[in-house]
Amino acid sequence: AESDRIVDEALADPAGLDTLAGVESRRGEGHFSLRWILVHLSEEYARPNGHADLLREAGDGQTGG
Repeated sequence: AESDRIVDEALADPAGLDTLAGVESRRGEGHFSLRWILVHLSEEYARPNGHADLLREAGDGQTGG
């Protein structure tokens, strides 16, 4: 709920998806934008779902969902 509230506040800001994170990257790459964070979170959530699909398809021989 706290994360949702923070994202909602950031999106309400005029900078929107270009709002920069308050904490700098651990690798010294600067501050990531909300857009970058959300895209990479989506990629991370999609990856295990793709792996689960591959395992299911290997078991039942069917593709698609």
